[in-house]
Amino acid sequence: MNLENYFPVLLFLLVGIGVGVAPQVLGRIIAPHRPDAAKLSPYECGFEAFEDARMKFDVRYYLVAILFILFDLETAFFFPWGVSMRDLGWPAFVTMMVFIAEFVVGFWYIWKKGALDWE
Repeated sequence: MNLENYFPVLLFLLVGIGVGVAPQVLGRIIAPHRPDAAKLSPYECGFEAFEDARMKFDVRYYLVAILFILFDLETAFFFPWGVSMRDLGWPAFVTMMVFIAEFVVGFWYIWKKGALDWE
C-alpha cells in the first residue's frame, strides 16, 4: 500500500478545514469588535424574552410547518418528473397522477378538518 494514494484525501481534508476555519479567523481579526447591551442581549423574535422557554405553542404552528414540508417535497418531485417525462412515458404519467391525487385528497381532508383556519 502506497501512501501517495492518500495524498488527495489529506489535501481534501486540509482544504475543507481551511474553508471552515479561515473565514472565522479572518472575521475575528478583521471585523470590529464593539459589544454593547443591544448586541449582547438574547434575540427572541425582535423582543426581549420574558416567558419560560418551555411555554406551550399552538399545535397549528407545528401543523403548518409539517404541511409546508410535505407540499415543498411534493413540488421537489415535479421538476425531475417534468424534465424526464418524454423518456419515462405513460407509466410515469399515471404514477405521478396517482401521487398528485393522494396529495389532493390529503389537502382536502386537512382543509375540511379546519387545520388551515386561523382565528
